[in-house]
Amino acid sequence: MSGRGFSAYFYLFFTCIICCYEAMPAKLFEEAVNDRPVIGVLTQIVSDDVMKPFGRTYIPDSYVNYIESGGSRVMPIRLTLSTAEYKSIFKKINGLFFIGGAADLKTSDFARVAKIFYELALTANDAGDFFPIWGTCMGMQLLTVLVAGENLLTQTTAENVALPLNLTTEAHSSRMFQGFPKELIKALTEEPLTGNFHNFGLTVKTFQESEKLSSFFSLLSTNIAENGAHFVSTIEGKRYPFYGVQWHPEVNRFQWDRKLNFPHSSHAVQLSSLLAEFFINEGRRSLHHFDSPEEEDSSLIYKFTPVYTANFTAYEEVYFF
Repeated sequence: MSGRGFSAYFYLFFTCIICCYEAMPAKLFEEAVNDRPVIGVLTQIVSDDVMKPFGRTYIPDSYVNYIESGGSRVMPIRLTLSTAEYKSIFKKINGLFFIGGAADLKTSDFARVAKIFYELALTANDAGDFFPIWGTCMGMQLLTVLVAGENLLTQTTAENVALPLNLTTEAHSSRMFQGFPKELIKALTEEPLTGNFHNFGLTVKTFQESEKLSSFFSLLSTNIAENGAHFVSTIEGKRYPFYGVQWHPEVNRFQWDRKLNFPHSSHAVQLSSLLAEFFINEGRRSLHHFDSPEEEDSSLIYKFTPVYTANFTAYEEVYFF
């Protein structure tokens, strides 16, 4: 081949490589995504006498439905395992969910196990191993105790009441609300879309005065309690993918007790849907996985049968463990 022919050949070859490179799907060079996420849910300690005959711990079906509706599956996490077993579970799940309920936030098994996972999540995220945590109601309260290292909760009763949110300026630039339509953001501040069922919470004053809390979390919304207390209602981690709501987004679609103020308007349902999808999308960024499909299948909540409890609890169904 002549020098001129070789040059032409090389030019065509090089041009072909460039064209092929440019034609490659852009997603090949984006962050890896896990489209089969599994969210771990800590079982909650049974405290109501009417539920005690069924088991020591439980998960309401509404939380399971909520997580599944976002595109994930649920692994129930018992409170009786060893630290080594929790470390093993952490490497397999793609996020963690702290549900509401009633438990001592410092001394209970629920708090003890939550602290193990919280510390594992801090270490993982620091190392670039993305791992999100969500806390609802008492779950959010627990997150503040873990971050602050102490229980700073006071009485902020908002029991059986649906409220709009008082969004802060940080909410509009937050990860949690960034994908919301403007119409829904407006409705969120004007309509009673958030169901509240709590007696204790974190006041805004306490949050702002705590260096540990205010440097760790962005304050996204506040509300006023029955006693006039100005309390924290929505937070998200500044550096870590940790999120908390004092209210209950899962009830908007999955709880129906007529005696309770569960918001069921179209905006309330949209709010619940978008938050579930948001958190599960966070879980998709975690590449943790089980060692085998068989291990994964045997770990999921599908092998358990929920108990119908709507005739004696606020939940339609409950999983007991």
